[in-house]
Amino acid sequence: MHEFGLMQGVLESVESAAREAGAERVTEIRLVIGEMREVLPEAMDFAFEALAPGTLCEGARLATVTVAPSSRCTQCGHRFEHDRFHWTCPACDSLATELLAGKELYIDAIEVDIPE
Repeated sequence: MHEFGLMQGVLESVESAAREAGAERVTEIRLVIGEMREVLPEAMDFAFEALAPGTLCEGARLATVTVAPSSRCTQCGHRFEHDRFHWTCPACDSLATELLAGKELYIDAIEVDIPE
C-alpha cells in the first residue's frame, strides 16, 4: 500500500508549510491525483486518518480531486479522454498518443488557522 508513503510525504510537506506560516493547525488539505497514478482515494483517506493524529493536520479535512486521463494523438492531433487501459486514438486508431493529463499528484492548497 504505497499510499501510506505518499501520505507521509504529504503530511510532512503540509506541516512544514504550516509551521513556516505560523499556523497553529491545518484545517484542510486539497490533493489532486491523476487516475494514471493508480492511487486509491480510499487508501489515502485511511492513511491520512492513521498518520494525522499528533500532527498539525489532526482533525483536518482531506479533499481529493481526481483527474481523468486525456491524451493527444501524435498522428492526427485529436485530443480525447480515455480510461487507464484504452489509449488508442478514437479518430484515426493510432497507438501513437501522448498523455496530457492523468499523472498528476500534488498538494493543490492547504487551509490553516493562524493565531492573531
